[in-house]
Amino acid sequence: MASSEEDGAGSGSLEEKEKGRKRRLGALATAWLIGYNIAMTAGWLVLAIAMVRFYMQKGTYKGLYKTIQKTLKFFQTFAVSRIFMVWFITHSIKQIQNEESVILFLVVWTVTEITRYSFYTFNLLNHLPYFIKWARYNFFIILYPVGVAGELLTIHAALPYVKKTGIFSLRLPNKYNVSFDYYYFLIIVMASYIPLFPQLYFHMLWQRRKVLHGEVIVEKDD
Repeated sequence: MASSEEDGAGSGSLEEKEKGRKRRLGALATAWLIGYNIAMTAGWLVLAIAMVRFYMQKGTYKGLYKTIQKTLKFFQTFAVSRIFMVWFITHSIKQIQNEESVILFLVVWTVTEITRYSFYTFNLLNHLPYFIKWARYNFFIILYPVGVAGELLTIHAALPYVKKTGIFSLRLPNKYNVSFDYYYFLIIVMASYIPLFPQLYFHMLWQRRKVLHGEVIVEKDD
């Protein structure tokens, strides 16, 4: 009987320890996420300030990308998003860095990321200002299409240089007996925006209705 009680007490103690461990891990994960999102918000704010200061001093966007590219590469790569546009388009094909379309998507990215990481930060802190939530679910209505347009126009501007130089392409014959044409790959990438963008855009519109207006959307059975 005593042994049974001791086993029960031991089991309860183990469960409490496990719960405590999970709470500590949860707190550490939350703290790390808060720190990460604060750092990313600050990074994009630094980028925004640098862009505004450059334009105010120079009166032109020419040379802007070259000035802010290190900061952009660091924070965008650290976020593991849009790596393709940063490294395989604007970094690799320097002739297009002064295109208006590059500035277009840079401005969109900057506003989007400041809004997004601010939203995540305050949400994790359980103190989400309504304006941040409103901005998160309204700015995208304009920013997403404009950003996509900027990216597509930039890729399109890169095509002649890619075709001329053969950058990232692999021609036959070669020891791998494989060919790859980066020019046509970019065309495929551009075409992929057609099915992908509407899905993401309408998903955000659905989220907007749900979060801002509290709509309960019931999916109909076929």
